[in-house]
Amino acid sequence: MSDRAPADQFLDAAIDLLRTIRDEEADSITAAGNLLADTVAGGGQLFAFGAGHSSLAAQDLVYRAGGLALMNLLVVPGVVGVDVMPAPLGSALERVDGLASAVLDSSPLRAGDALLIISLSGRNALPVEMALHARALGVKVIGVTSVAYASQTTSRHSSGTFLKDHCDLVLDSRIAVGDAELTHDAIPAPFAPASTVVTSALLQAVMATTATALADRGIEPPLLRSGNVDGGHDWNTRVMEQYADRIFYRH
Repeated sequence: MSDRAPADQFLDAAIDLLRTIRDEEADSITAAGNLLADTVAGGGQLFAFGAGHSSLAAQDLVYRAGGLALMNLLVVPGVVGVDVMPAPLGSALERVDGLASAVLDSSPLRAGDALLIISLSGRNALPVEMALHARALGVKVIGVTSVAYASQTTSRHSSGTFLKDHCDLVLDSRIAVGDAELTHDAIPAPFAPASTVVTSALLQAVMATTATALADRGIEPPLLRSGNVDGGHDWNTRVMEQYADRIFYRH
């Protein structure tokens, strides 16, 4: 137990994690940003997927001010978000074999596209199968996960493998197994998860890299502006009309 305020302890832990990914994931962030820029420049489509709380980081990339207009959410019914009732159903669906393949085969994903798969543990059947099947379709896969889980837990996929084993690129969030930064003598369980803060920041760093990489090639990045600033709505309408064939959240 520390004499420091719990808020200070948590914020310092999150800051330390952000510094770690800034310093140790820099090459992977650059590579991921360039892969997405390659996809956009080549006419490909962009998708992001996460289940449960990992979906929060995926949703943070889609249809937002300052973000890439081309980023689409890949929806798996019953697992995207925490509004599933009963809530444990979403966790159960992550362990169902065959679900990811069925979703991908019914989606607009095609060879030459890029898919971000966000899974903190990377151990469940859904993200592993999704990465496997997406790559078989010719889709580039960027996995966003905590690599530590692969050495401290067991896989729930029939192959015994983890998400990290089936990606073109892996971004390691460096989150400790269990996703809780604080302990207290009078509290029996660890608490204060930082994965959402860190994973969202990690992915926004990738998006910033993508936008800059496109600009460096002479391509205007298809960015959205805030609808709450003058001219923002008209700007977004123009961008979405220009790239209508690669934007799926308008329908």
